[in-house]
Amino acid sequence: MDLINLTAAEIAAKVRAGELAPGEAADAFRRRVDAHDAAVGAFLCLNDRDAPATPDGPLAGVPVAVKDNICTDWMTTTAASRIIENYRPPYNATVVDRLLKAGAHVIGKTNLDEFGMGSSTEYSAFFPTKNPRDLTRAPGGSSGGSAAAVCAGFAPLALGSDTGGSIRQPAAMCGVVGLKPTYGRVPRYGLIAFAPSFDQIGPLTRNAKDAALLLQVIAGFDPREATSSRRDVPDYVAALERDYGTFKVGLIREFFGDDVAPGVKAGIENALRKLESIGHAVERAAIPSASWALPTYYVTACAETYSNLARYQGVLFGPRADGYDGPADMVAKSRARGFGGEVRRRLAAGAYALSIGYRDRYYAKAQTIRQHMRVQFAAAFEQFDFLVYPVSPFTAFKLNTRNLDPQLMYLADIFTGLANLVGLPALSLPCGFDEEGLPVAIHVMSRPWDEERLLALGHRLELELALPRDAVTPQV
Repeated sequence: MDLINLTAAEIAAKVRAGELAPGEAADAFRRRVDAHDAAVGAFLCLNDRDAPATPDGPLAGVPVAVKDNICTDWMTTTAASRIIENYRPPYNATVVDRLLKAGAHVIGKTNLDEFGMGSSTEYSAFFPTKNPRDLTRAPGGSSGGSAAAVCAGFAPLALGSDTGGSIRQPAAMCGVVGLKPTYGRVPRYGLIAFAPSFDQIGPLTRNAKDAALLLQVIAGFDPREATSSRRDVPDYVAALERDYGTFKVGLIREFFGDDVAPGVKAGIENALRKLESIGHAVERAAIPSASWALPTYYVTACAETYSNLARYQGVLFGPRADGYDGPADMVAKSRARGFGGEVRRRLAAGAYALSIGYRDRYYAKAQTIRQHMRVQFAAAFEQFDFLVYPVSPFTAFKLNTRNLDPQLMYLADIFTGLANLVGLPALSLPCGFDEEGLPVAIHVMSRPWDEERLLALGHRLELELALPRDAVTPQV
């Protein structure tokens, strides 16, 4: 039996039926990690605990990789930053407790761009992660370690966090499924925050059914988290087989212009033809405010970052620098030593956007635009059931290219930040390959709290596209 290419649902079913021992899958995936992760760099820390011995739960015996900005009380949680590189939390994130209760085995903590700030996982303080499909290319970010782990067969499931596309963009570049749930659907308790009004935890998997299964486990109200929704959690797995009839799908015109690479366009157009072939209607949708997404996202997210990272100053968190002259100098030197360049860049931008004389010009204006965008998208969803567009205007790019120019790197989020600004659920689904054989993904956005139909549409489209789903052995 090739355990590596079994889905999470298949592994759990075999464990519950007694066909697999609870730790058998964990051992197989750990051997795969030991054999290939030196080339990929997906993990910052591996779990030395034994796999659960009980064959119970919806994720019984299933290995899950967890992004290293999600707290675990028995492993370090570094957010890929030197400023907390030895931090071991005194508690688990809510989602981690739910994984363990469901019978899952946390195989390890995955690499990311420092504090989630980046789009290639090259801004990790420790080492970059490489794309298993081509080790000369980036896996995307910031959840690049989680996406690479699923792609390479190091785990059938992974958790990432998504502030401006950090689940969906690496999922697209590695050719796996990534879901950003509705804001508030999954508790953020235990997530090291980047921009709290944007952050959301979600699944990365090899197919839509596993995404539904993992969402089923981690979703639901948590009284410890103020933005956690009290809405009931539907049966996402059962919803995949439900007949919802036909849908009206809108292709966002503003996100399908000349800046989208030809190979990406061809993949999206093929997916849309598949949707039409099974009865769904596809039309162009005009949403003018969509083109404002990138600047609006960066102004608001950087402002929240500036406020949020104030605690890392060498007193409450982080190592304290030596040889300082007073408190202000201590903080400055501690942060200069502990924070990487991209984090410092975003802190400076946030401080500027919130400074006296500029707050109204930048931050307040961005918040006004954000609300206007919510209104426009609510109106669009009165006309369409789903809105679609590319996850990224390009496929996986070469390492050591975009990280040398911050503006080029920020363009990797040009389409994805939109869903975070308006708080909507969004799915990245592989839909083909470009002329270089690199994965292309379609981005599907739905109404708030409509993950049921979003996953069901993704599942049906996945069946129509019939793309290969086996783990990729890392190669140059």
